[in-house]
Amino acid sequence: MAERMHTTPLPVQSEPRGWQKVKQFLSSRFRSGSWRARKSLIPAATAAIASVAAYAFAAIILGHSEPYFAATSALITLGFGRDPHIKKALEVSIGVTLGILVGDSLQALLGQGYWQGVIVVFTTIMLARFIDSGVIFTTQMSIQSVLVVLLPLPDGGPLTRSLDAVIGGIIAIAITMITPVSFRKETVSGMRELFASITDVLRELSDALRTHESRSGWAALIEARGLQSQIDAVRTAISTAGQAATYSPARKSARQDLEELSRTLEKTDLAVRSLRIIARRVITVIDELDAKATSADDVDKLADWFSEVADAVAVLGRSASEPAAPGRHRSLSIARDALGAVTTKLTPTNLGANTLHGEALVMMCRPMMVDFLEATGSDHPEASSYLPRL
Repeated sequence: MAERMHTTPLPVQSEPRGWQKVKQFLSSRFRSGSWRARKSLIPAATAAIASVAAYAFAAIILGHSEPYFAATSALITLGFGRDPHIKKALEVSIGVTLGILVGDSLQALLGQGYWQGVIVVFTTIMLARFIDSGVIFTTQMSIQSVLVVLLPLPDGGPLTRSLDAVIGGIIAIAITMITPVSFRKETVSGMRELFASITDVLRELSDALRTHESRSGWAALIEARGLQSQIDAVRTAISTAGQAATYSPARKSARQDLEELSRTLEKTDLAVRSLRIIARRVITVIDELDAKATSADDVDKLADWFSEVADAVAVLGRSASEPAAPGRHRSLSIARDALGAVTTKLTPTNLGANTLHGEALVMMCRPMMVDFLEATGSDHPEASSYLPRL
């Protein structure tokens, strides 16, 4: 008679009530607020320096009286991100300056008052929609114009505020360009996660072939289809970092690193596109597997090959984490050797592909491996030279 097993039910925790609930809520808000504050130290300091510097420049150097628009223009242009985009800052700066310029011009023409304010804001919105489709651009222009037309005229004349806005925008863009923000954290993190996911797909395909489980193949196919979003995210991060490196002298040395990472990503993208097709073919091979035509040992050869590819791709992924170019190049060289070694096995005979679908699977893997080899920095002839003759 089987022994009856006794299990102890987990204690049921009652929901907090009254003061305990308030205390829990305040504690959660305090922790999240503290985390946000720590993350905002650098952006807050940058924004403070930019706004005060713009105000001081307009007041001391140019002698403007109360140049508030210099400070506000700097704050709005700089934004509040950990890594401001040069292009975005330039667009916001233009929007702010145009809004103030339109307000100043129409105020000089129409005078100051409520009905003039209506005309100024309406004209500014229509002009903003004509120039750009972005909602933020329109909002910035209209806000600045309504402030201009409703606030009293400065001592230096109406166009003084437009000059203040230009000064604030220039100072904010200059600070954005010289701020030494590292591009590698987000980019490298994305590359590492991408190659980890690719490695997982390859290992799942290997397990699916070894266990003859088409469900594992379907899981690998679903994961392979989801890789595109990761690739797009990394591409965006590289593009943002490249934009900063192009305009910023503090990040000029990063351009070559970004070009190499971009090349690796684009070739990996091509390889992943092939990987999705290969995953679908693996499912077909498993579903139509005939024990009389293909032995278990032959399928195991394919499974072992996918496992070796996963190991080689993992080495390629680790190369992106190298902080210096020499270390990255050595890692890429090791990855090239590993990928080349498994590529030399890509013939139906070597991998025991005796069926039509098995042969098709092997043939589909050949362009994928060429793309992975090119991701290490090899040109197409060198990468293709690893393919064995059929």
